[in-house]
Amino acid sequence: MNMSSPKEIALGYSAMRVEKTNLTVAKMLLLGALAGMFIALAGTGSTIAQATIATTHLASIGRLLGAAVFPVGLVMVLMAGSELFTGNCLIIIPVLQKEIKLRAMLKNWLFVYIGNFAGSLLIAAMTASSGVYSLFGNAAAVQAISTAVTKANLTFGDALIRGILCNFLVCIAVWIAFSAKDLAGKFLGLFMPIMLFVLCAFEHSIANMYFISAGLFMVRWNFGYVSAFADKYGFESLAGLGWRNMMINNIIPSTIGNIIGGVVMVGMAYWFLFLRTPSAKAQTKAGGKKK
Repeated sequence: MNMSSPKEIALGYSAMRVEKTNLTVAKMLLLGALAGMFIALAGTGSTIAQATIATTHLASIGRLLGAAVFPVGLVMVLMAGSELFTGNCLIIIPVLQKEIKLRAMLKNWLFVYIGNFAGSLLIAAMTASSGVYSLFGNAAAVQAISTAVTKANLTFGDALIRGILCNFLVCIAVWIAFSAKDLAGKFLGLFMPIMLFVLCAFEHSIANMYFISAGLFMVRWNFGYVSAFADKYGFESLAGLGWRNMMINNIIPSTIGNIIGGVVMVGMAYWFLFLRTPSAKAQTKAGGKKK
């Protein structure tokens, strides 16, 4: 398999991200919405796959099955062309290279994030209102609402740390994908790290925009879904599921964590390892030591 070296990846990624920060606001929003939709659809498929055996003694296998489906979302993001906030945390590389200004990166983050949120909400509303989750006698709906309840009731600290771990893996997946020069290599590079973060229940802010809002929409719009969930978990379990908890307990801390995981643990680390040029003073000092 033909692959680029880590330094070649860093240089190529830096050049590409310079172009992406030059997009118009309208294109950032639209490309962001597409990415949000891709991730949301992957979340839908993942939930339904997990629900196929979630009510049996093989529930743990169901989680693995759902994790194996979710990577298709990032495959669509990268292969079809769109803008995903979590992956764009690597724009820190051209910032450190002084190829773009910090404000250009922040502008991209802001509008792509808004677009991601809009796309996620659109798919959440469409899937929640169309009977998609009625599969397997509403087992898919129960699984979706359970996921939303769990995510909306995390502590700030848990969501933050899980967000760091998540985007560390997401950005590593993007990094590996950029090392491959053919479609099969890119797919394989993406697949395992993304499957791993889903399997480990790490927190992806954009995916969570979909997972939690889909659960909220289902609870408000379909009593059959609510009844099926209550039969298994009780109505009282829904008490913590709300827009406020969604933002404070999950979206905000997981977003902060995603930034730390992507910017610091991948972007800054790889820039330091492969692109950083030592200062003249450091080079002189190193030369003196060699003598």
